[in-house]
Order: sequence, then C-alpha cells, then structure tokens
Amino acid sequence: MKTGETLTNRSWERAIVIGGGMAGLFSARVLSEYYEEVLIVEKDDLPEKPDNRAGTPQAHHPHRFTPRGKMIMERFFPEFSDELLSYGAPSTLNKMIHQTNPYGSLEMPNTENDVTFSRALLEWGCRQRVKGITNVRFLTKIDVSGLLMTSDQTAVTGVHIRERGQLDQQKTLTADIVIDTSGRSSKLVKWLQHLGFDIPNPDILKVSLGYSTRHYKIPSNLPVKWDAIRIAGDPSKKTLTAVFSVIENNIAEIVLYSPGGHYPTTNADEYEQEVESLANPLIAEVLQELEPITAPRGYRVSELFRHHFEEMEQWPSGLLVLGDAFCNFDPIFGQGITMAAIEAEMLEICLREQRDLPKPNFERNVLQKMNEIVEPAWWLNCAADLPWQGVEYAGKPLKGIEFAQKYFDLYIKHATTKRNFERYGLYWAVNTLFLPLDKIMNSQMVADILASEASSEGKELLSELSKGCGQTLEEQLSQIIPSFSSTAYEHLIAQK
Repeated sequence: MKTGETLTNRSWERAIVIGGGMAGLFSARVLSEYYEEVLIVEKDDLPEKPDNRAGTPQAHHPHRFTPRGKMIMERFFPEFSDELLSYGAPSTLNKMIHQTNPYGSLEMPNTENDVTFSRALLEWGCRQRVKGITNVRFLTKIDVSGLLMTSDQTAVTGVHIRERGQLDQQKTLTADIVIDTSGRSSKLVKWLQHLGFDIPNPDILKVSLGYSTRHYKIPSNLPVKWDAIRIAGDPSKKTLTAVFSVIENNIAEIVLYSPGGHYPTTNADEYEQEVESLANPLIAEVLQELEPITAPRGYRVSELFRHHFEEMEQWPSGLLVLGDAFCNFDPIFGQGITMAAIEAEMLEICLREQRDLPKPNFERNVLQKMNEIVEPAWWLNCAADLPWQGVEYAGKPLKGIEFAQKYFDLYIKHATTKRNFERYGLYWAVNTLFLPLDKIMNSQMVADILASEASSEGKELLSELSKGCGQTLEEQLSQIIPSFSSTAYEHLIAQK
C-alpha cells in the first residue's frame, strides 16, 4: 500500500491475522472470502490432535457455546456440532440442568441438542475447518514484534516477525490489512505508543478472579443424567460458585470460582472439601461415583479491560483488533467465544459493505461498530462482578449499574421462588447476548417484578423510580438504564 492510500482503492490481496485462537480462526474464515490470501501468524506450535497449546493457560477450564455463539459457529462452519459429536463430544438433549442460587434451586431438562466439549477439542475442530480453506495458511512458532507502517504513519502495511528463539533474525510480512486477535497478551497498545499514537485509557474492572478446575472419569456403565449443575456463590458471604459439566470421552469437569481475591484451592484434598462445603450438596454427591484423573489446576485474572480505540483522533488504515485484545470478559459467563464470533460476524458485514460500496475511514467505522457490540456485554459483566467485595471499577461511568444490580438480584429471587422457568431463561438469554437488555428491563417486566417483591429492597427500588414525578415508568427507566445500540443484535434479529 502506498502512502496515503485508502481502502477505497487498495488491493484485496493479503490479510494477516495475529493469533490463531478462536477469534483468529473466526476472523480468518471471514477474511478468506474477501482476500486472495490469509496468513494466520501464531506464536505456538499447533498440536496435530485435540491438545491444549502452550499459549492458552485457560484451556484446562470449562468452555461452552452460548446459543448465540452456536448459531454463528454453525453458519461459519456448517454441521460443526455434528462433527464434534463424531469426535466423542456428548449431546445435551434431554439431560438435566440444575441451578442453585441464594434463593433456592431449579431443575429443568435441556430441550436443545447442543454439544459440550473441551477447549482443546473446540479449537482443534475449528482449526481443521480453517485449514481446509484453500487460501488460508498458518505460520507457526512466529512472534510478531511490531507493525510495518508507511513513512507518514497513516497506514499499516504489514508486520515485523521473527521465528521463536531467533531474536536477531527479524523479517517482514506485507499485507493489505492486519487484524490483531492475540488476546489478553496483545502488544498492540505498546506498538502504537512506540509509533507515537495517543491511546485512550481503557476501562478496567479489577476483578481478582480465581478459578480451579478438576477433571473426573465417568464410569462407562454409569448413565449421565446431568448436562450442567451450577451452584452460585453468594457475594454477601463470599462463597464459591461451582459448575459441573461433561465433555468428550466420558470426562466430567468441575470448576470452582470466585472474584474479589478469594481464590479456590488447587490442593486435591482441600478441593474435595470445598466442593462438599458448597451451598448445595448435589455436586459432591455426583462426585462419589466418579474418579479424579487430574489434580485441580488454578487460573487467575487480576483485571479485565475494555479499550476505546474508536476514540483515537488518529488510527492507521489497514489495522483492526478483535476479541480479547479489544475487550475481555469474566470467563465464568461464557461470553468470550460468543463475543469473538459476533465481532467476526460484524467484520463480515463491514467487509461486504466496503467491497460493494467503498467508503473512506473503513477501519475507524469498524472499530465504532465493535465498540457498540461490546458495550452491553461489558456493562452486564460489570453488573455481575461488582457486587463481590474486593472488585473495583475504573473507567467511564456505568449508567444505572447500581440500580441494575439490585434489580437483577430481585429478578433472580422472583424467578427462583416463583419457579418461573421462562423468566429464569430470559435472564440467561440476556446475559449470554442472545437477547437485548430490554427483554428483562422493560417497564412492564420491572413493574411486575417489583410489585411481586414486597421486601425492603423492592420498596427501595420503587421509591427510587418514584422520584421521577409526573413521568411514566418507561420514561423513568430510560433515564436510569443505558440505551445500547441495536448493532449487537440487529443481525441476529434479521436471521431469526
């Protein structure tokens, strides 16, 4: 690309994707339909079978599709779920889901024929599909050390690379577009700052997350009743959350989790004791028939961040960023893979529009779209984690977050005590980005929930809303609760 050249007239010959994780694989799948060649530059040596790679320390812990993530995955890679089933991943159809929270328990059969899996199997299966795309190539054991720029620093034209362990042998790869999908360890901010760009401060959620996961073998003669058992911790008591699920090869996995610096143990004996001390004994009872096959493994995240690249006065053409390198989330909610898929889907829409009707400032427009996509997910993540003692937030004001925390707590209490499975399902559909926030925070729903909860908390929220004298409840809510762009959901709605 020449100095000053824009996407409206440059070629669509080569795209480079930094990072071969899920966000990178999704991006490569999309780019392959618009660029003659797509290079995935990956620092790890990629396994030839479903094994964890070195660059995924979180891979031992549970991963799962949300309904939205599955929908996009099946569109990118048709019959992908059937393929995972053929590799030994179990189906969830007609297995039971158990949910325990501080207000009680609910059980229901899973009526969806979904599939559950390890991160290793998911990534390997997806990578096999991408390897089958003729114009996509993987460059492995390669470190990207910086961006290749035009002389006036208005455009990225490639990357500087070197083979792992070869510090003095730097090379360059040219490209028409570079997309950073290298995750939490991304060096993009440092690269841009080194080139003289001013980077806005990110929003930071100081979560001090702690995970500990152990795998168990299920005897071949033991029928598997459960799809998932989730025992939620209580923020007021700082008790652990636990999730039981089943993956391929008759393996069960249990993750113990807590934000706020209360880390679950990685000692095997203490781990079993922590499982036994959960608010509900169901997981401990299930474990009596299973054999542990790994030691508990820990994983910690000190903070989550959301960048605001879309606010930069100068952003080089030929550069984009997706996935955890842009914004990352608390893994317990399963939003990471789904967000990567949604962002890749938005990239696909933007590329199609740019090819059919070229416009200037393509990359800045894409970054704005990405920001609109992550905004509701980030807000929901903050609403869920901030009630835990020890979790702190630093960044742009979170409109309505305190009201939402109180309301969500009452909503869960209502759905659980009234055994309203539909409303409980709506809550999870919103928190996994399948439905927008207004499905559970509209005037009719809020009025119904608060009217049915005669507690002091319910009265307090009603009093807070009543301050808008002369206004309808809908008008009052519009002033309290953020109004998110429909960008994150409009393509989903169009598909339904």
